[in-house]
Amino acid sequence: MREVVAVDIGGTHARFAVATMADDGAISLDEPETLHTADHASFQTAWEAFRDRKGGSLPAAVSMAIAGPVGSPGNLNPVIRFTNNPWIIRPALIPEKLDVERFTIVNDFAAVAHAVARADDSQFLHLAGPEEPLGREGTISVIGPGTGLGVAHLWRSGANYRVQATEGGHIDYAPLDSIEDAILARLRQRHLRVSVERVVAGPGIVDIYHALAALEGRTVPERDAIEIWTLGTSGEDSLAAAAIDRFCLSLGSVAGDLALAQGGFAGVVIAGGLGYRIRDTLLASGFAARFKAKGRFESLMASIPVKLIVHPQPGLFGAAAAYFAEHGDSA
Repeated sequence: MREVVAVDIGGTHARFAVATMADDGAISLDEPETLHTADHASFQTAWEAFRDRKGGSLPAAVSMAIAGPVGSPGNLNPVIRFTNNPWIIRPALIPEKLDVERFTIVNDFAAVAHAVARADDSQFLHLAGPEEPLGREGTISVIGPGTGLGVAHLWRSGANYRVQATEGGHIDYAPLDSIEDAILARLRQRHLRVSVERVVAGPGIVDIYHALAALEGRTVPERDAIEIWTLGTSGEDSLAAAAIDRFCLSLGSVAGDLALAQGGFAGVVIAGGLGYRIRDTLLASGFAARFKAKGRFESLMASIPVKLIVHPQPGLFGAAAAYFAEHGDSA
């Protein structure tokens, strides 16, 4: 068996776990630990805190999934900075600072794509299209609405696969009806160019909510995204619930567009905690109809299995998978 410390670092939390690859290639995680980035001056001190919790000893390898640009696998950025926390990582110093022999650094959403490639069928919930597993040959599109909109894709042939992180969350938003025209008009008041991330990500629910209120001539209190998501999913506020339904429609449209653009005909996977929290709404909404509503390509779109990954720690699992994919037998 081979071991690596898997780390998933975001703006607020850094999650750690020791990952093990068995002789048959199966990857498992021990119990993850979550540290608050604000409680630690640097990644090194957070690493030392985790090491202390593990009795003072860790495997001599680390794989980090990072919420931010990291460069390419063979050409990492000399300094990696985070958007929402003050940590700085210098890849060249990792062996010295962490006392490890090998390391891997990947973008956090590339790690999610690695998780999709390696997770078994039981880790996926069916959302749309034929009720069959993701294809073993071809391209799979991976889309994650969260604070932003993560987009990646992977190509696989049997047990072999390659992951490509992208900036697909920044393609142009394309409204399909008068309500979405109104959402776009509201966003255009602040942004010269409106990307899909402005709508199909967690914070986008605020603009959807207020655009719907304006259409009805209603005055509503200022609410943050968390409050609107909470009111809408509970059914306590019918306008918030309508905003979530509209979010699901737009997510279906964007997921279908990305599948067409990437050739994701072997499957599409929705990832992230937000997708999981609204899974029942996604299933009952017009998500599936919007996904396949691509004119002359409707029959093609209807043939694509669309899944929601339900692995509890896809970032950590994917970071470990990325490490073993990079280092192979030397891991």
